[in-house]
Amino acid sequence: MRMRRPLPGQFPSGFSLLEMLLVMALIAAASLLAVAAFGGGMQGMKLRAGAKDVAAQMRFARAVAISSGQSQDVIIDPRARRWQGAKGRSGNLPEVGEIVFTGARAEQFAAVELEGGKGAIRFFPDGAATGGRVRMLVNGGGWDVDVGWLTGEVRMSRVQASR
Repeated sequence: MRMRRPLPGQFPSGFSLLEMLLVMALIAAASLLAVAAFGGGMQGMKLRAGAKDVAAQMRFARAVAISSGQSQDVIIDPRARRWQGAKGRSGNLPEVGEIVFTGARAEQFAAVELEGGKGAIRFFPDGAATGGRVRMLVNGGGWDVDVGWLTGEVRMSRVQASR
């Protein structure tokens, strides 16, 4: 018995090339819409990466404070878009969007004198911290990096900007 060859432009399963291209185009369009809706685009991805970096450095500073027995500071400078952490580590905050630091007031945190809108979170050898928040916003949404004052726990969460 001889097998029948498919016609030009057809796959052996019976789907035409046009049908396959149409399905692929629909999948691509749906994927682009999903990425735009959930990720906030390229700026949203940069913001999320920056928030993950800040959270990781705060966790590192807490671990160093606990292991060394010496307090460690993480300094956030929203204007210069820079951070400085434990063991001389430093880096840049995302160039997109708005960055807001909320921490302990200067009267409560006199050990670290900061100028020009900078803020700091201090991690203590017992694992506690002064607490604070770094909020990064772009296009009506963003990320919070929160540090609990009692436990020193660092959490990252998605937020919607208030209008």
